[in-house]
Amino acid sequence: MQSDSGKQADQTKDRHILVALDRSENAKKAALYVADFLGGMPGFRVTLLSIVPEPSEDYFETGEQRKAWIEEESSGAEKLLRNYREMLIQSGFSEDKVRMKVDVKNCPSIADCILDDQKKLGCCTIVMGRRGISKKEEFLCGSTSSTVLHCGKNCAVWVIE
Repeated sequence: MQSDSGKQADQTKDRHILVALDRSENAKKAALYVADFLGGMPGFRVTLLSIVPEPSEDYFETGEQRKAWIEEESSGAEKLLRNYREMLIQSGFSEDKVRMKVDVKNCPSIADCILDDQKKLGCCTIVMGRRGISKKEEFLCGSTSSTVLHCGKNCAVWVIE
């Protein structure tokens, strides 16, 4: 039998993978890729991350509307992550190796929030889907996956399409 400190030592030896997810089809492909590629392999743990960008105060007429929107988005994100968590467990990850994190915060960009969480969690790899926007849209608005790929430090970035 292993003590809690033994479990904690095993967790720190594991390679920590951050899977950034939204409701897109390419995000689903990213989660499936992690399940197929790493499911059942020892030495890995996963944090499933969904960012809910906090809307500005003046976006809604009332604070109650804003609060209801945040709660609805957070609830939807949690449901999404629970489904992906179950999929990873079925692929061979043990339950204690798959965590979920729904982050509701003010983000200058989703990419910055993902990179901030990667740094805070100490993840060695970020996995995410490519949104599939056009070159024109990417030029005007930027691409989350492109920004994470180019600005990620001290980690690998897997962009799944």
